[in-house]
Amino acid sequence: MSETEKLQKVLARAGLGSRRELEKWIADGRVSVNGTVATLGDRVGNDDTLRVDGRIIKVKPEEDIVQRVIMYHKPPGEVCSRNDPEGRPTVFDNLPRLQGMRWVQVGRLDINTTGLLLFTTDGELAHRLMHPSNGFVREYAVRVRGGMTPEKRQAMLDGVLLEDGVSKFDSIEDAGGAEEGANHWYKVTLTGGKYREVRRLFQSQDLDVARLMRIRFGDLTLPPQLRQGRWMELEAEQIQALIGKVELKGKKYTGLYGRARLRHQRTGSKPPRKARGPYRR
Repeated sequence: MSETEKLQKVLARAGLGSRRELEKWIADGRVSVNGTVATLGDRVGNDDTLRVDGRIIKVKPEEDIVQRVIMYHKPPGEVCSRNDPEGRPTVFDNLPRLQGMRWVQVGRLDINTTGLLLFTTDGELAHRLMHPSNGFVREYAVRVRGGMTPEKRQAMLDGVLLEDGVSKFDSIEDAGGAEEGANHWYKVTLTGGKYREVRRLFQSQDLDVARLMRIRFGDLTLPPQLRQGRWMELEAEQIQALIGKVELKGKKYTGLYGRARLRHQRTGSKPPRKARGPYRR
């Protein structure tokens, strides 16, 4: 850690949540620094004592922090929330359990949208992956009811004024189905992350989205063998590629088996074998 850093950034890197979530914790008075209730804008250093809800948070050196990133195939009916007041299943229900860390989701999908979601234990990495300035392309497969005309297609490529600003697709590709009318498939890409943006863009042209599935985030494509409700852990090389794209200082050993590889190099012992394949429930 440098001499001082923003408090929410340090807590996010420790795996306690996203930067936005932690900013709310600070505003709610849940975080203290050296026994004093923290405020937004506080900066902390190596010698400061941090507490969340009275519990001391041990901030490890960057090189000792294990980063994990997983791809999850979201099924319909799951909400992108850690807890749902209505008791509906959430995207966190099927994720692997953690000790001393939390999974932070990268963006959201609405309850009826399926497909690729990313989760990481590094809240700062999640923050940067979601930030519009980094321009990660999202690709979706969309089944549409209604006739797509050249004028409607061009309007969605040029930009449509929605209630929260102008939105547009970067590309619209024909993906097959009925020639006219119902149930035609398209592949669309965009770099925005507004609420229900894909659905609202089609609705602006009187086109109804019958099915929506995210199939790509940046260079990460949803593997065809990854079934709904299951997750797959990224390899260290894939995580480093993500880190490089957001100019985040990476840790040399990442993922579930990173520490074991490090011990192997130090002691010469054999690293543990993975007991199961990468596709988990």
